[in-house]
Amino acid sequence: MLSHPTRCGVFLLALLAAHLSCAETGSQPGGSTLRYGANPAAGHTFMHDGVQLYYETYGEGEPLLIVHGNGGSIADLAAQIAHFRAHYRVIAMDSRDQGRSGDSPDELTYDRMTDDLAALLDHLNAAPAHVLGWSDGGIQALLLAIRYPTKVNRIVAMAANLNPTEDAFQTQVLGFLKTYIEAIPATDEPAAQRERKVASIMLQQPDIDPQRLETITAPVLVLAGDRDLIRDEHTLEIYHRIPNSQLAIFPNATHALPFDDPISFNAVVERFLGTPLEPKDRLNDLIKSLEKMRESQQ
Repeated sequence: MLSHPTRCGVFLLALLAAHLSCAETGSQPGGSTLRYGANPAAGHTFMHDGVQLYYETYGEGEPLLIVHGNGGSIADLAAQIAHFRAHYRVIAMDSRDQGRSGDSPDELTYDRMTDDLAALLDHLNAAPAHVLGWSDGGIQALLLAIRYPTKVNRIVAMAANLNPTEDAFQTQVLGFLKTYIEAIPATDEPAAQRERKVASIMLQQPDIDPQRLETITAPVLVLAGDRDLIRDEHTLEIYHRIPNSQLAIFPNATHALPFDDPISFNAVVERFLGTPLEPKDRLNDLIKSLEKMRESQQ
């Protein structure tokens, strides 16, 4: 099911989508192509907490921070970078211990990765920024909104989870993760050690009290597929806990939706980021719409 996880990375969505490529290409003006995540013209590094972190930037406009999932890299969100760079200043970083970023001597945690993202926004003077996170990236997007509210604008969290239990994951997912991690060679080979360190956090973290979501002041779009690895009930809890939130569950879609159907995914995200926020009232706005509908029929 996983052809070579140490090369392609083992973030949560890739566990059941072995066709996800290790790097994607995008078109540039003039028809040339580039490899997002391996583009020297756009790539830079900076140091934070003793770790050298690799990032790339594209486009101009409001800053949009894009965050990949467990064991992945910038390249995994190539379709989103290629789309949103036309209207936003897209910023994407390889998380510590992943991609082209350096290894850290400490335990890998979602809080540390979130701190890295906050430091990147400071480094680029890009706060407040919109944040789009997928899987583990969605977790970090929510943590940014909780812990660094002044650094974020609007948040998009695709297939995030608050804990690594059966309350969050479909039952077969936890068993698959345990089997996969146990199969990683117990050697001193750096790639295997990195892989084990990164993959293991999915069984240990995060541990986000749902009540913390109630402190989020940023508008949040909560996304998932109806065939996701994350339980529908868990996604709904995240949505209901966040005061200013919107929800979209994509039909016949898996955890790999941003890769499988970037056109549909990007369209929903773009509408959320670019449309004035006017929360609908369940009853009053329905009545207004029905009145308009009846008037149009006269």
